[in-house]
Amino acid sequence: MDLTGLRRYTPEEVTRARREAAVLAPVIERGGEAHLLFTKRAAHLGEHPGQMSFPGGGREPIDRTLTDTALREADEEVGMRAAEVDVVGRLDDTRTSSAYRIRPFVAVAPDREYVPDESEVAEVAVLPVNDLTDPANYESEYRVGHPEYGDHRVHFFHVDGYTVWGVTGRMVVQLLERTTDWRAPEEVDREVGPDAELPS
Repeated sequence: MDLTGLRRYTPEEVTRARREAAVLAPVIERGGEAHLLFTKRAAHLGEHPGQMSFPGGGREPIDRTLTDTALREADEEVGMRAAEVDVVGRLDDTRTSSAYRIRPFVAVAPDREYVPDESEVAEVAVLPVNDLTDPANYESEYRVGHPEYGDHRVHFFHVDGYTVWGVTGRMVVQLLERTTDWRAPEEVDREVGPDAELPS
């Protein structure tokens, strides 16, 4: 995983949004291999319960910048302190159906135990990049006629019993394509309707 290009990358920005949010995609070296840290959202949360995500959340008045938002949320959710991470770059902004603009930051973080805040996070999962880029662990589908998103592609990464998909899955695709030799296959695995079942 080569992160040097992210420092030079100029990401696409969403300029109009009613609400702003930011996430931190932490890269951790463990056993000589790159890993990504994810959180599994607590089951009682109103939005996206049980889904895999990067640490993050909505911008608060105390946040001077969206970088501050991402770092504050990572500290609150898993105890990752701002002073111990190196933010190396950004990915493209993402707009959600709930009128959020999400700005993803990529950071190098130390390999240590991270403790989830149980009010927001059910589990912390540190997944190997080699497994995320394994073709056997990836699939995608084309969802047709969705009332909010229209026709769109959904990416799924199945690693260690977890499934990363949705907005986070799109971020992972861009991160992997910019830092590894992996590319999402041009062909999707299936085409489904808007009401087809999705992972929880």
